[in-house]
Amino acid sequence: MSKAQDPFYIVKEEIQESIDKLQSSFHQWERILPDTGEQVHLTKELLANCESIEWKVDELNKTIDVAARDPSWYGIDDRELESRRRWTTTARTQVGDVKKSVVARKENGNSTSAMRRELMKLPISHQSDRSYQYSAEDNDDFIASESDRQMLLIKQQDEELDELSASVERIGGVGLTIHEELLAQEKIIDDLGSEIDSTTNRLDFVQKKVAMVMKKASAKGQIMMILFLLVLFIILFILVFLT
Repeated sequence: MSKAQDPFYIVKEEIQESIDKLQSSFHQWERILPDTGEQVHLTKELLANCESIEWKVDELNKTIDVAARDPSWYGIDDRELESRRRWTTTARTQVGDVKKSVVARKENGNSTSAMRRELMKLPISHQSDRSYQYSAEDNDDFIASESDRQMLLIKQQDEELDELSASVERIGGVGLTIHEELLAQEKIIDDLGSEIDSTTNRLDFVQKKVAMVMKKASAKGQIMMILFLLVLFIILFILVFLT
């Protein structure tokens, strides 16, 4: 089976694309200021994607374990199995590094936010009406900008969820194909066992028939020998006493 037709490489390519997108989003996440709406949303998105990719890698590992039971049936060898296991280990490490970094920054961000809330409780100096006006305008602009960003992020998340759903369906199809192949192999083994039993019974029957024929042939040979000796005795008797 060529790599283009091998289900492993099809799923591997999809997972690698997901990892590339994850790392791209992670680099974008690193440039975002902490404690912003975009940063919080992207943090949740990154963690969800990490969980999704880890699940895909686990499912791919299960297919490798199935193939390892009978590599020749799937047309692969031990070197190919080891190569596939190395790739899944590398993929898991890449996702794990991103996940650890996001979780660590999230925990630090929670501590910073708590400290900031405590500082905000302190009294502040009086500001002019113009400052309040500028602040209100800035807040409106910020809210509008955040709203646009949220809509864009929601759209991106919907697209990624669609891709995830398609990937899950493909992985399910691969698992179903492997299951059907195992059932077919089991049926072939059962049929072979039935044929062996039938052949054994026929061989026993033939052996019994041969034994019976040999037994009859042996009895007939003994009778012929007795008749031959009787005729020989008569001839000798005639030659001795009548000549």
